[in-house]
Amino acid sequence: MGSLFNVARLIELVRFYQAALVNAAFGFGLYLIFIRMGLNIYLAQILSHVMGMAFNYFTYSHHVFRGAAPAKLRFAATYTINYFIGLGLLFIGSYFIKSPYLLGFIILVLVSVINYIFLKNIVFVKKLTL
Repeated sequence: MGSLFNVARLIELVRFYQAALVNAAFGFGLYLIFIRMGLNIYLAQILSHVMGMAFNYFTYSHHVFRGAAPAKLRFAATYTINYFIGLGLLFIGSYFIKSPYLLGFIILVLVSVINYIFLKNIVFVKKLTL
């Protein structure tokens, strides 16, 4: 029962990536729209990140971590940290990958793993029952 990949954890991961796909489509769609509008990659990223954050809170709290005690402040804090990780990766990656679309997608995949760890262990912790 204490294994890393038990059935409950696997179901949770499936739900996480179901929600993550919807969230990614929303956030990455905004990023693409902002790039298409002529915004630079950093402005496009911050705008899509902030707008996506509110959307993501509801999908994760209602679909993935249903039995957990959500914490909006911890959610915002972890998303802020995740934003700066993504920003750093964007800065470094821009030297190697010239397409802002491909770069944004690669960063999206990388930060999703970090996001799951944050959400699972910091934000949506299980409610204590007696």
